[in-house]
Amino acid sequence: MNQPPSTRPKIYVLADMEQALPRLADWSDIHALADVEFINDPPSGEALRARIADADALVLMRDRVPLNAALIAELPQLRYVVFTGTRNTTLDLAALQARGIPVSHTEWGPSKDSTCEMTWALILGALRQMEQETARLRAGQWRPQEPRALGGVLHGQTLGLIGLGEIGSRVARVGQAFGMEVLTWSPNMTPARAAAHGVKAVDLETLLAQSKIVSLHLVPSPASRGLLNAERLSSMRDDAILVNSSRSALIDHQALCAALLSGRPAFAALDVFDVEPLPADDPLLAVPNILLTPHLGFVTEPVFARFAHGVAEGLLAWLRGEKPPRMLA
Repeated sequence: MNQPPSTRPKIYVLADMEQALPRLADWSDIHALADVEFINDPPSGEALRARIADADALVLMRDRVPLNAALIAELPQLRYVVFTGTRNTTLDLAALQARGIPVSHTEWGPSKDSTCEMTWALILGALRQMEQETARLRAGQWRPQEPRALGGVLHGQTLGLIGLGEIGSRVARVGQAFGMEVLTWSPNMTPARAAAHGVKAVDLETLLAQSKIVSLHLVPSPASRGLLNAERLSSMRDDAILVNSSRSALIDHQALCAALLSGRPAFAALDVFDVEPLPADDPLLAVPNILLTPHLGFVTEPVFARFAHGVAEGLLAWLRGEKPPRMLA
C-alpha cells in the first residue's frame, strides 16, 4: 500500500562544512515539526536545484551557496530563508521579496575579533615561517641544511592597513602593541579619521612602498576589485608580506602568483580565495612562498554557536507560525 506524501515542511541546511549547526543548538523541537536535511558539501547548478526542489525553507551558511533569482524561481514551495551572519552578498533579496518569502539572519557573535586574531596568526605564521619550520621538524631536521634568510621581528616595522573599519582598526591596535608604525589607506580615508585610531593616512603608493606588512580590510566595490594588480604588487618592498583575511576580489591572484615567484612581495598569507573550497589545481598551491588557510577568519566556536542559536530560533518561530527575529523581508 502506497504511503501518502509527507505534509511536513522540508528544510535544507546548506554548506555547513564545519558540521557545527546541529552540534551547537538544540534541534529536537525543529525535528518534531519538520524534516531536516543537512547538505554540508552541496553541488551547484542543476544538481543543486534538483536536490532542493522540494524545499519549504533554506538555511544558508553565510554566502557560500548563491541563491539567485533563477534558482529561487525553480523552488516553487520555498517559504522561508534564514542565513548566518548579518550580510549575504549572493542572496537575491528582491526576488525573494517579489515572492513574499520572508528572510531572516542570525547575529554575528565575536567575528570581528576572530578575524583580527586570524589576521595576526597569518602575519606571525608568515613572518616566522611557521609552516616551513614545522615541516622541517617533522622531517627530522632541526635547522635547514643550507643558509637562508631567518624570520623577522615586527617591533619597529611598518604595518600598512588597506581599510580601517571594525576589523582593520582592531588589527591596528595589535600592531601598535607590537611597537609598529601603522599606515592606512582606503578610498574614503581622511587624516582625521586615521588619527582618531592613532595611525597615519597616506596614499596607496606610499603605503605599499613603505610597509613590511600589508593587510587588506576592505569590502570589495567596483573600484577596488583587483586593487592589488601586477603594477601595485611590484611596488611593494622585496621583504614585504601581503596578508588577506578580507575578500579575494581585492587581489589579482594570477598577478600575485607571478609577483611571488619574482620575489616582490617576499611572501603572502591568504585566508580567502576566488573559488572556495580552493581547487586542487589552483596555481596558488604551487607557489612556495605563501601561507594558505581555508577561510578560517570567522570559523570559531563562539561565532558558530551564535549562528546555530540564531538559525534554530528562526526556524522554530517560522514553524510555529510566528515572526522570526531579525527579519529582512
